[in-house]
Amino acid sequence: MTPEIALLLAQDGITTGAIYVLVALGLVLIFLVTRVIFVPFGDVVGYSALTLAALQLKQMPGTVWLVLTLAALATAIETVALIRRGELRLLPKALLTYAALPVLCAGLVWLAAGRELPMWLAVALTLLIVMPISPLIYRIAFQPLADASVLVLLIVSVAVHFAASGMALIFFGPEGFRTEPMTSAFFNLGSIGISGQSLLIVASSAVFSLLLFLMFERTYTGKALRATAVNRVGARLVGIKPQTTGAIAFLLASGLAGVSGILIGPVATLYYDSGFLIGLKAFVGAIIGGLVSYPATAIGALLVGLLESYAAFWDSAFKEVLVFGALIPVLIWQSFMSSGSVEEEIEEEEGDA
Repeated sequence: MTPEIALLLAQDGITTGAIYVLVALGLVLIFLVTRVIFVPFGDVVGYSALTLAALQLKQMPGTVWLVLTLAALATAIETVALIRRGELRLLPKALLTYAALPVLCAGLVWLAAGRELPMWLAVALTLLIVMPISPLIYRIAFQPLADASVLVLLIVSVAVHFAASGMALIFFGPEGFRTEPMTSAFFNLGSIGISGQSLLIVASSAVFSLLLFLMFERTYTGKALRATAVNRVGARLVGIKPQTTGAIAFLLASGLAGVSGILIGPVATLYYDSGFLIGLKAFVGAIIGGLVSYPATAIGALLVGLLESYAAFWDSAFKEVLVFGALIPVLIWQSFMSSGSVEEEIEEEEGDA
C-alpha cells in the first residue's frame, strides 16, 4: 500500500464514518431517553434516500403513503387511549399532532411530486416527509410499552424493523436508486483529489453534531432530554413528561436519519433494505461509545468507517466480518469495566426512587 492509496482510503473512511456518526448519535439519543434500541433507524435512512431519488425522478415517493398509514394508526391508538382515560379534552391536540401535521407534510410532498424541483426544495420536502416517521412509530409501537424491559423493547424494535423493511419493498419496489450529487465541485490537495460531495458530508456531520451539542447545553428541551436520560423517575417528579421527551428524541433522531439518507444517496446505490446494514454498522460505533457517550460514539463511528475502508482494500469479501468482529474486543472490555447492565442500573435507580 502506497501513501497515496492510504490517504485515499482514509478519505473514503472518514466520509463513510461521517454518515455513521449521524446515525450512531441518533441511536444513542433514542436509547438514552427511551431505552429503545431503535433497529429500524437504518430503514428511515433508506426511506430518506429513496424519497429524494423519487422526487428527482418526478415520481410520487412511497413515503407519502407510509406517513399517511402511520398517521391513521397513531391517531386511532391515541384516540382510543384518551377515551379509555376519560381525557377527551386532549383530543384536539392529539388530532393536530398525529393527524393534521403528518397529513399536511404528506400533502405538500404530494403536490410537489412529479414536478421539476430545485435541489434545495427536494431536500426540504424529503426532510419534511421523513421526520414524522419515527415519532409516529414511537407512538404506535413503543409508547404503550414505555415501562417494559430493554429486552422486550428490543424484540418489538426488531419486529418493527421487519415491518418497515416490508413496507419499503411495497412502496419503493426492489430496484436500487442513487440520487444526484449536491455539488460537482472537485478539489486537489496535493496528489489527492477530494470531491465536494465528500466535503459536504463531513461538514454536515460536524455541523449537525455541533447543533445537537448546543441544543443539549443551551436549551430547556435539551436539558429535559438529558434529565430523562439520567433518571426517568426524577425527571417525572420535576414535571418532565417522559412520553413527550421520548417523542422529541424520536423526532430529532428522525431528522438525523433524514439528513444521513440525503447525504449518502449520491455516493451509494440504496435498495429498500440497504438502510439496515448502515444502521447496524453505526450501531457498532454506538457500542464503542457504550451507548452513553456522544463524543465516544462519534469517534467509534469514524473508526468503523476507517476500518471498513481499509478492510475493503485488503479483502472486500471480509470487510463486514472485520467491522462486526470489532465488536468482540469492545464488548469484552466493557464487560470488565461495567458492573452491571444498563437495564439493571435503571431498575436499581427506579427502585431506590
